[in-house]
Amino acid sequence: MTALTLSTAGAATLRADALVVGVAKGAKGPVVAPGAEAVDKAFDGKLATVLETLGASGAEGEVTKLPAPAGLKVPVVIAVGLGSVPEKDAAFDAEALRRAAGSAARALAGSKKAGFALPVASVEDAEAVAEGALLGAYAFTVYQGGENKLASKDKKNGNGPKSPLAEVALLGTKPRDKAFKAAAERAVAVVEEINRARDLINTPPNDLYPESFAAVATAAGKEHGIKVQVLDEKALVKGGFGGLLGVGQGSTHGPRLVKLAYTHPKAEKTLALVGKGITYDSGGISLKPAGHNETMKCDMSGAAAVFATVVAAARLGLQVNVTGWLALAENMPSGNATRPGDVLRMYSGKTVEVLNTDAEGRLVLADALTRACEENPDAIVDVATLTGAMVLALGHRTFGIMANDDAFRTSIHEIAEEVGEASWPMPLPADLRKGMDSPTADIANMGERMGGGLVAGLFLQEFVGEGIAWAHLDIAGPAFHEGAPYGYTPKGGTGSAVRTLVKLAERTAAGDLG
Repeated sequence: MTALTLSTAGAATLRADALVVGVAKGAKGPVVAPGAEAVDKAFDGKLATVLETLGASGAEGEVTKLPAPAGLKVPVVIAVGLGSVPEKDAAFDAEALRRAAGSAARALAGSKKAGFALPVASVEDAEAVAEGALLGAYAFTVYQGGENKLASKDKKNGNGPKSPLAEVALLGTKPRDKAFKAAAERAVAVVEEINRARDLINTPPNDLYPESFAAVATAAGKEHGIKVQVLDEKALVKGGFGGLLGVGQGSTHGPRLVKLAYTHPKAEKTLALVGKGITYDSGGISLKPAGHNETMKCDMSGAAAVFATVVAAARLGLQVNVTGWLALAENMPSGNATRPGDVLRMYSGKTVEVLNTDAEGRLVLADALTRACEENPDAIVDVATLTGAMVLALGHRTFGIMANDDAFRTSIHEIAEEVGEASWPMPLPADLRKGMDSPTADIANMGERMGGGLVAGLFLQEFVGEGIAWAHLDIAGPAFHEGAPYGYTPKGGTGSAVRTLVKLAERTAAGDLG
C-alpha cells in the first residue's frame, strides 16, 4: 500500500514529484486555502488568479495541475478543490479534506512521492487528509499487466495500468507529537483493512468462493492474533444451519460459516458483527435478469466489511471484544438448488418458506445472527448488500440503518456521519410483517414488494435474541461503485461501512455504546 510519512519539510523545501495544495470556492472566485502560503508566495501571490485563468473555481473534486515556479523543489503543483470557503473562524469539513486528498492521490497515479499541504488545523484534520490520500491511491491491478507480448508492449508504450502513488508526505503536522503519530498509525491500519476489503470485493468469483474466503480469513487470523473457526459443510449439516445450506446447495463450492474472535484482556464489552458473504449471486432458480449478474461478485461486501473491521480492531488493540461472523455461500442454479416453494429449517429452529431464491442474503444472515446471539454480545450489527429496494430508496451513495433500539440506531447514524459515510435511519414498520406470513412455514422469505428493504430488516429481526441491541446496515447502494472514480472512491469495491464499524468498536471500548 502507499506509504505515509509525517514530514518536517516545508512546502517550499520538500523534494517530491508533486505538491498538493487546497483551493476553495469563494464568493468572487477561487481562494487559496491555508497550508499553501509558501506556494502562493512562489507564484508572487497570484496563485488564485492563475487558477481562475485556467478555469478552476475551487469546487469539490476539481483538480488543476500547474508547472511549479522557481522557489519550489517540486516540478508540479496540484491544486485540488475543497468546496465552499468555511464560515469565519470555521475549519474545513473533515470529509471535504478526505475527498480532496483522495482526488489528488488518484491524479498522482504513477508518481513516487507527493507532498500534501492541505489545511490541517488539528490532529483530526491530519487524519482525514491521510485517510483520503491513502484511500484515493488504491488500485486493483492483480489481474492486469500479465507477462505476455501484448501486455509488455502496453507497458513499453505507457498504456498499461499505472502504479498507485507510492508515498504520501503529510505537511503541516508535528511528526514528534504523540497525537499526530497515533492519528497516522490509525489511518494506515484502517485504510489498509478497507483496501483489503476492496481487494476481496473486486476479486472475481472463480477465485473467491466460500472456501477460499475462509482461507484468507484464517491466514489473517494467524497474522494478527485473531482466533478463527471455520464450519464447513459437514459441520453446518451437523449444526442444523438450514439457511446457509439451503442457499449454498446449488453450487459446487460449499458454504462456510467463519467466526473471527478478537479479544482484549481488559475488555468489558463485546460487539458482534455479522456479514453477508454471497461470493456470487446468480439469483439461484429465481435467476436474475440479464444485466444484473455482472457485478454480483460484490454480494459478499458485508462479510468483507466485517472481516476488515475485526482485523482493524486487532491492529489498533482496541479494549473491546469484537467477534465477526462471515456467512459465506455461492447462490447458483443447478439440479440440486433450492426451489421456490421449498421449506428450510433454520439454525434457530424456525422454518422458512422460500418464495424467491434471490432473497438469499437474509437466509444466510438469519443463521449467523442466531449463532452470534447465543454468545450474548452487548450489541450486534449485521452488514449486507441486501436489497435493491434500499438502492431505490437512498441511491448509490447512502446506506440504510434499521434497528430494534432507536438510541442504538441513532448512535450508528451519528458515527457514520462523523466518519464521512453517508447513511440514513430507516424504520421497521410492524404492519409489513404480516406480508411474510406463510401457510406452510413459520415465515416466508418474501413479503410486500413496496418497502422491500424494510421487509428484509423485519425478517432478520425475527432471528435476533431477546434483549440484545441489534442494527442492520443495508449497504447495497454504496458497496460497489460502477461509475467513474470520485474523491477517494474508486471504481468497484468501496469498503463501505468499515469506517463506521471501526468507530463503533472504538466507542464501545470507551464505554459509549449508545
